[in-house]
Amino acid sequence: MKYISTLFLILWMSVWSVQAADRFVTFAPSEDGLTLYAAGSATPVIWCSDDDHKGVLMAVENLQTDFEKVVGVKPDKVTAAAAGVKIIIGSADQSPLIKQLIKAKKLDKKQLEGVREKYIITTLHSPLEGIEGDVLLIAGSDKRGTIYGIYELSRQMGVSPWYWWADVPVPTREAVCVRPGVYTDGEPAVNYRGIFLNDEAPCLTGWVKHAFGTNYGGHEFYGKVFELILRLRGNFLWPAMWSWAFYADDPENGRLADEMGVIIGTSHHEPMARNHQEWARKRKEYGAWNYSTNKEVIDQFFREGIERMKGTEDVVTIGMRGDGDEAMSEDTNVKLLEDIVDNQRRIIKEVTGRPAKETPQVWALYKEVLDYYDKGMRVPDDVIMLLCDDNWGNVRRLPNAEERKHPGGFGMYYHVDYVGAPRNTKWLNVTPIQGMWEQLHLTYEYGVDKLWVLNVGDLKPMEYPITLFLDMAWNPLAYTAENFMQHPRRFCAQALGEEQADEAARILNLYSKYNGRVTPEMLDARTYNLATGEWKQVADDYARLEAEALRQYLTLAPAYRDAYKQLILFPVQAMSNLYEMYYAQAMNHKLYAEGNPEANAWGDKVEQTFARDKALTDDYNNVMSGGKWKNMMIQKHIGYRSWNDNFPADRLPKVFRIAEPEKAVGGYVFTGADGYVAMEAPHFFECRAAEGTSWKVIPDMGRTLGGVTLIPYTVPVAGSSLSYKMKLPEEARDLKQVKVIVVVKSTLAFQDVEGHKYTVGFRGGNEETVNFNHNLNELPENVYSVFYPTVARRVIEKEVTLTLPASSDGTYTLDFKPLHPAVVLEKIVVDLGGYRKSYLYMDESECTRK
Repeated sequence: MKYISTLFLILWMSVWSVQAADRFVTFAPSEDGLTLYAAGSATPVIWCSDDDHKGVLMAVENLQTDFEKVVGVKPDKVTAAAAGVKIIIGSADQSPLIKQLIKAKKLDKKQLEGVREKYIITTLHSPLEGIEGDVLLIAGSDKRGTIYGIYELSRQMGVSPWYWWADVPVPTREAVCVRPGVYTDGEPAVNYRGIFLNDEAPCLTGWVKHAFGTNYGGHEFYGKVFELILRLRGNFLWPAMWSWAFYADDPENGRLADEMGVIIGTSHHEPMARNHQEWARKRKEYGAWNYSTNKEVIDQFFREGIERMKGTEDVVTIGMRGDGDEAMSEDTNVKLLEDIVDNQRRIIKEVTGRPAKETPQVWALYKEVLDYYDKGMRVPDDVIMLLCDDNWGNVRRLPNAEERKHPGGFGMYYHVDYVGAPRNTKWLNVTPIQGMWEQLHLTYEYGVDKLWVLNVGDLKPMEYPITLFLDMAWNPLAYTAENFMQHPRRFCAQALGEEQADEAARILNLYSKYNGRVTPEMLDARTYNLATGEWKQVADDYARLEAEALRQYLTLAPAYRDAYKQLILFPVQAMSNLYEMYYAQAMNHKLYAEGNPEANAWGDKVEQTFARDKALTDDYNNVMSGGKWKNMMIQKHIGYRSWNDNFPADRLPKVFRIAEPEKAVGGYVFTGADGYVAMEAPHFFECRAAEGTSWKVIPDMGRTLGGVTLIPYTVPVAGSSLSYKMKLPEEARDLKQVKVIVVVKSTLAFQDVEGHKYTVGFRGGNEETVNFNHNLNELPENVYSVFYPTVARRVIEKEVTLTLPASSDGTYTLDFKPLHPAVVLEKIVVDLGGYRKSYLYMDESECTRK
């Protein structure tokens, strides 16, 4: 076996410290590799000191189990040098074993000194007295660094982070070997990276009752959550808080989180390490949640929370919202909130016996709390300022260059689950991959890197967006406009195997794109244009995708089918069925109005698909994985009339029937639309980019082909343009003016609250400046009339009237110029008098490429 000198080892480490860990596990012995186990060889031994962190020891136990799943042999664990040691594991800040290796100059302490959550995996030869031969070293800078290294070995052996939560099978192997070298993921880009369990009734609460027998999330349940977070290289959790109280329901919850290495916080409206339910359950005893009138009681409530979390790594939410996640008051009382924060920090100092700045704190600028910030309120330098999206994946605000000087830094609270206007989105994953990547890329580019937390609802069925979010939180710069679609492929390869990865990733991408057009809770018979054939087109797209997903499902080995159903087949089938149902309802209503008896057949189809919806969810709950996920898929999703519509169960859509038709009706003929030019944004004629920028095509961004945006977002855009060339028919050349519809992504005014702008115009004609998002905010006059209807549909459509200049041959060029960063163009339609309004803005006009 070839060995690496100490000097080369250090150099190699410095190279790999900025990259993700390369592939180091193989399954065939080689001359220069280290064989951890091969069929028939002795049981391997893991050496890990009992003095190491408890979380590390727990992860080692999981590694023993993982190893057994792969090769059928469970490694022994020892706490002193012993024959057969193949793996040495330890934390540089705690393990005497790692300190010995450093002292023996087998490990350079500089590689793990002054860094956080970093691991090094390498091979060593006879590193300590009593250990002969070659061993694998997993050394971490701290508790989590070591844990991540352990789980990286498990992952490369074939144990998916989703092995339990999505029933991903573990392939068995005859041998497990390691290539020589030094491997590391480096340090994470974002300090705190985690998820928020929210809106947990009825699905998660019902499932926990079935799976664990408790009416709340206890430590057995949360232990599974903590392990998943750590296997995904996360480190943070906001626990569920609708009806549960993490700290009070089970005192073991907090202790276990701290031991395992998961940092606990409380949500944006739960200050001082207290869960909202702790107050709600004793509201009569405590009195009003009103700091002006009930300060003494509330301060004592706060004090008890800090006393309980003292000595942990928990992050304390400060500030205060109203009772039950509402605004604290109708006006913005900055002085009151400043007093609250001052008192909270005084309590933190008194209870911990240390300056308040030594306890991590976060102030969430969620909804109306952002108004306090805009009116001048500031928090101490050490506090993380948590920004947020609009609950639909659009970042509300990002710090400017001056604000980025805030020492405590900024965080981002992001959603893939939401309860609120215009409709809840809780049932399925409806987040397009492109949209999450683009907004998280934007977020990180503006220096938001202290805390990223993702609202994931019930956790399932958000497996993929959780993975993407946490991977991007670890290294956002690893994902570019050119390569980010490799991520779903890697996800599918890990879950379903390399042979199935390409097709599975293609389907995952398309279902995420299709679901992103309109959520199931907002979809109805009127969403798409029936007359133009749009409704049939989108329903057929889903039907085709369902057929392709089912075809792949049938090619899988039986062991993979439950995982595939959870990750791909069920969401595709469920949404395809929903589209078929609402399309059938639209046809039923149309034919009934015409007196056509075929309306009855379409009414039957509505009833059949409604029944199939129940059958699909019943299969998920009671058949799939042997009923393991019972109650996880009982969310209402058919029949919403408003976001807080408290209907008891899914409602059968209304259909009409013709009992005795007066006459037969038939022989319908449709004519294709003329008189318009519909252009997809990526099909531009030419482009100009400001110095230091370039135009990037984001495939599948938006409702149709894709989006185009200028990157990086932090460089001025002046002088940039996209140009679209067209040749109009002779009869259109006499037009003096035409209407132009411009469709851009629903980016919020994160840089300038007065709005972001672009210009559009024909060369030789007038140029119009459009402020496309100035009213996209939650001011009373905008919140329900403009804001929610727009952001929930993910696009902003603006129509301008432009002069059509003279042209001898009917050739025209239309120029689009962004005036602010992060403008994402998706489609342009030139209406010559024949455009008919549609959700997808008509089929793209015929085009050729010069």
